[in-house]
Amino acid sequence: MSQQQHQRPARSGSAVWAVVISSAAGFITALDNLIVTTALPSIREDLGGGLEDLEWTVSAYTLTFAVLLMFGASLGDRFGRRKLFAIGLGIFTTASAAAALAPGMGELIAARAAQGVGSAIVTPLTLTLLSAAVPAERRGAALGVWGAASGIAVATGPLIGGALTESLSWQWIFWVNVPLGLALIPLALLRLDESRGPNPTLDLVGTALASGGLFGIVYALVRGNTDGWTSTTVLGGFFAGSALLVGFVLYELRARHPMLPMRLFRSRSFSAINAASLLMLLGMFGSIFLLSQYLQTVGGYSPMQAGVRMLPWTAMPMIAGPLAGALSDRIGGAPVVTAGMTLNAIGLGLWAITVEPHVAYTHLLPALIVCGIGLGMFFAPSANLVMSTVRPQEQGIASGANNAIREVGGAIGVATLAAVFSAQGGYASATQFVDGLIPALWAGAGAVALAAAVALLMPRRRKADDPAAGLSTAAPAAI
Repeated sequence: MSQQQHQRPARSGSAVWAVVISSAAGFITALDNLIVTTALPSIREDLGGGLEDLEWTVSAYTLTFAVLLMFGASLGDRFGRRKLFAIGLGIFTTASAAAALAPGMGELIAARAAQGVGSAIVTPLTLTLLSAAVPAERRGAALGVWGAASGIAVATGPLIGGALTESLSWQWIFWVNVPLGLALIPLALLRLDESRGPNPTLDLVGTALASGGLFGIVYALVRGNTDGWTSTTVLGGFFAGSALLVGFVLYELRARHPMLPMRLFRSRSFSAINAASLLMLLGMFGSIFLLSQYLQTVGGYSPMQAGVRMLPWTAMPMIAGPLAGALSDRIGGAPVVTAGMTLNAIGLGLWAITVEPHVAYTHLLPALIVCGIGLGMFFAPSANLVMSTVRPQEQGIASGANNAIREVGGAIGVATLAAVFSAQGGYASATQFVDGLIPALWAGAGAVALAAAVALLMPRRRKADDPAAGLSTAAPAAI
């Protein structure tokens, strides 16, 4: 049966409701990527636990979100996008309440993982529901509103998290999702039209192999310093995770309806931009995880003050992004993306050179601004590059793959840079924290510099084939 047969004619006013509902849902799911960062010191003080628990508080969300992102889109295609959208919102909202009520770190981490499951269902369906409801001639404007909402969520996440933690408590970074989710569920069921995809298949085996493999790798990285890098648990995690990922690739090569078609990676450009994206997010997300704690633990700033001081980094893409998009139309996306990654590596290097136990914030500001400009030069052009490497009918799955790979990079980045940090430093004093932070920042700068080198492998194109499609995916992928 064709997609047109699956989908009913849009009702009057459904386009407006689709924009409102999808933008609001995209906002709350994107917000939870970074809102937790400025609350981490308060969570550690209240619930106890060490660096390993804080890592899982962040990575449990990004990892489940990454490995289930494309599976969530397939669920909507098979069982109905509106229905699964509402179910995903229900999971996300319930998990948010569970995180707010968590009595210990174990319960909080489990709730964060469940949040990631809900977000993996909701996020890809916001785009498909929006595209189905809005006429083609108005779709660009609708996607602009949706992208702006997600972009604002990413930019203001640390600030909102800091403000809620300081004025109320850290639990409110999760409670804030509950009324929004409860309002969106009935609105979605009443105001959105149901639709299904033309190829409603589920790759259960591929999803299980990818999930198990990535969990094994991240688990080994997290446990490395605690158990020893040559311990049975750590080596077993690396070995089992690597074996499962190899199994995933081999299975996807043979699968009739693969979750991630391996043929896409035959394109040098597609492989290069995705490898660069993984390394970029590895260095940047791992650094943000540590630097947001540095501003409070060492700098002595309150959660809200720390969130404000992160804005030159997280909010700069809102300014630099449109300029980078225009520049990429003139000279091609590859040079702009490479320059953005280079600036990020320089910014992290400036942090590593400048950071001290009692350094003034004004001395750190140039590094924040350089990182922010680099981040803005990366996201929109890189999304356009992904779109330009595949055929039009494959752009949806290519975008989903790129977003998932970025989230995987973030999860691995937190685990990797935290491992470097804990091997050299800790929380006992400001000096000890900085002793661990400096080598971690250099490791992050190295990863991003390697990303820039990988980006050089991309052929130079004048412009992407479908800029609008690429821009539509830029915001949710932003960390």
